Amino acid sequence: MSRNDEQPARSGADEQAVAEATELADEQGLLFTDDVSPLPSDLGYRGPTACNAAGITYRQLDYWARTGLVEPSIRGAKGSGSQRLYSFRDILILKIIKRLLDAGISLPQIRTAISHLRERGTDDLTRVTLMSDGASVYECTTNDEVIDLLQGGQGVFGIAIGGVWREIEGSLAELPSERTADDAAASDTSVVDELAARRARRIG
Repeated sequence: MSRNDEQPARSGADEQAVAEATELADEQGLLFTDDVSPLPSDLGYRGPTACNAAGITYRQLDYWARTGLVEPSIRGAKGSGSQRLYSFRDILILKIIKRLLDAGISLPQIRTAISHLRERGTDDLTRVTLMSDGASVYECTTNDEVIDLLQGGQGVFGIAIGGVWREIEGSLAELPSERTADDAAASDTSVVDELAARRARRIG
C-alpha cells in the first residue's frame, strides 16, 4: 500500500480551510515573493534616521544597542561625540523587533527569534516569514508552512521579512545616509597620520 493510500482523503471542509488560510496569508502579504532589491551595502545611517525608518524611539535604539540586541554593524559609539552608524540590515532587524513588540511578544522571545535571524545569510532573510501566537515565534520558510500555521490557528500574527525589506527601502530613500565603515576608516587613518605629523614637527 502506498503512502498516499494510507492517508485519508482531504475533506471538503479541510480544502475550504486551506483555501481560506491561503487567501488570508495572501491578503496580509505573508507569502513569499522574489521582488526585493539587493541589499544596499555602501550606505550607513545615523541613529535618528534608523529610529525614523524603524518607527522606534531613540531610547529604545540606545537600550537595544547597550544590551546587545541590535548593535550598529557599521560604526559603534566610541567616546564623546561619535555617532553610531547602522546598516540597512540593522534597520530591517529593528523594524522586525518593533513589529514583534507591537504584537505583544516578550523581549526574551524576541531575542531568541533575532538570534536565529542573525545566523542566516542576508539573502535568506527575504525567504522567512515570522509567525506568532502571542507567546511563541515560529519561523516559516515556505508558503505551505505559513498556510499550515494559519489553518491550525497557531499563527495569529505574521511578518513577511521581504515586505518589511521593501518598507525600509521606501523609508530610507527619503532619509539621509552616510559613507560606510571603509570610508570612515580611511578618514580616521588620515586623522591619525595628521596627528603623528604634528607631533613629529613639535619634537623637531
